[in-house]
Amino acid sequence: MSAFPCSDDVLPESVALLPLPEVADRLGLVVTRVHQMLRDHQLLAVRRDGVVSVPERFFDHEGVVRFLPGLITVMKDAKYTDEEILEWIFTEDDSLPGTPVDALHGPLAREVIRRAAADPF
Repeated sequence: MSAFPCSDDVLPESVALLPLPEVADRLGLVVTRVHQMLRDHQLLAVRRDGVVSVPERFFDHEGVVRFLPGLITVMKDAKYTDEEILEWIFTEDDSLPGTPVDALHGPLAREVIRRAAADPF
């Protein structure tokens, strides 16, 4: 089994992160299943202070935010790196308003996917 992908930490320090064991607990999974989710691009992780973690905003009360895996897939298909995807997801956009990751939690989730498919940068 190959190692799971982990990006450079391109996120603002204000972005709360969950270490992989906490992600596993939150999702009710074993940590190796979280590793597989990273390999399958259902989630993205960064290494901050030596700890591999996932942004807390990638989750809601039900688990992984519904449209996040699709957004990652659309952007990976367009050849964006994990770092570029993370930067875009957490960059303020006054037209949403807020960040794309914030919009994924509400009625603008499909608009975020549309914008990512159209050319996010």
